[in-house]
Amino acid sequence: MRERIGVGLMGLGVVAGQVARVLEEKAAVLQRQVGCPVELLKVKVAEADLSRPQAAELGSRITVDEDEFFNTPGLDIVVEAIGGERPALDYLKRALSSGRHVVTSNKEVVAKHAAELLKLAETNDVSLRCEASVGGGIPLLSPFQYDLVANDIRGIYAIINGTTNYILTCMAREELDFPTALKQAQALGYAEADPKNDIEGIDAAYKLAILASLAFKAEVKPDDIYSEGISRLGSCDFRYAEELGYAIKLLAIARQENGSIEVRVHPAFIDADSFLAKVDGVYNAVLAEGDLVEKVMFSGQGAGPLPTSSAVVADVAAAARDIYLGVGNRGIWVLNPGIKVKPMEEVETRYYFRMNIADESGVLAKVSTIFGQNGISIASAIQKETDNANRTAEIVIMTHSAKEKAVRRALEDLKGLDVVNEVNSLIRVEVD
Repeated sequence: MRERIGVGLMGLGVVAGQVARVLEEKAAVLQRQVGCPVELLKVKVAEADLSRPQAAELGSRITVDEDEFFNTPGLDIVVEAIGGERPALDYLKRALSSGRHVVTSNKEVVAKHAAELLKLAETNDVSLRCEASVGGGIPLLSPFQYDLVANDIRGIYAIINGTTNYILTCMAREELDFPTALKQAQALGYAEADPKNDIEGIDAAYKLAILASLAFKAEVKPDDIYSEGISRLGSCDFRYAEELGYAIKLLAIARQENGSIEVRVHPAFIDADSFLAKVDGVYNAVLAEGDLVEKVMFSGQGAGPLPTSSAVVADVAAAARDIYLGVGNRGIWVLNPGIKVKPMEEVETRYYFRMNIADESGVLAKVSTIFGQNGISIASAIQKETDNANRTAEIVIMTHSAKEKAVRRALEDLKGLDVVNEVNSLIRVEVD
């Protein structure tokens, strides 16, 4: 039993600052849940953070010195909310190695270094908790660790980046092109000045790596995940998708079958009547399929200081309760090194092509021949627009299920046809 549990916070940005406020404002609630006071003892900040008003409020608890932070007497839990790979990884390793329980919201570090950090936690009999690293305030990792543990997870289908979901919602509803929708997201604070990690699918790949590793008990790293962003989508793709009965989302997909898993992030056509298709704006959602529960859905705000602080402080409370009861590492996240990741070339799904072609007889036959030579069956081909002045036309082709490697070969062959001016879009179609 403990008289007090001490917490050290690393960072004082938007999320870290909110975590500090919640720890102070909810102190009585935490004490009742844990069994003793949970006290914020020290806050490690960068020099630039010293000018923040909150730094002055925290007074002597603020430090810029790493050694002073880690040498604070009574420091039981370290909360890392700095972001980025370095120096956060070094801080997390030092915290675990010194026997402190760790809570982090850092998706990049967890996605890239989970195995190493989990081993350190096990060696030093402490916990590593990272609920806020994937879905902000949406409880995601805990259900996979506890509530769904009896299930063989067959698949995960997720919208896990609020920035791209907001942009795609604008493109669909307001018929905006991508640059205009991006500027709108930036003006509202939903997108960073440099939005690369969001719009290119990198952020979603980090989160999927964590989800897939946990769900399938496998070591899945971001480099294992095929990722493709949304910047090449045109406003007309959304119009055509609607006509065909689909919506377009940036989808993070993880499936397990025959001892291997496929993991990918890319724009996808999904059934317009499905629940995921109706998740709009900055909201996130994760659909999981298990052999016992069938389909379960988690949805909510996946980012922002308030929901993220909710998940961080919940992890702090859980770690504090373990400390109060004398519990060390629970070993609830075990990775099986024997599971392999399927190469993207072997993935099989349906496809949507939009291309600009010469408006003359025999063109469709030439295009169809390319598909046939690569073993791809065409489900439908529709001419959408005609430019009489330039004698060009736009066609949309939907395929039956085909392997990715065959589609990539066909794409290159199409680009070599003199009657194909441009293949404007290639979007995968995910059928429930």
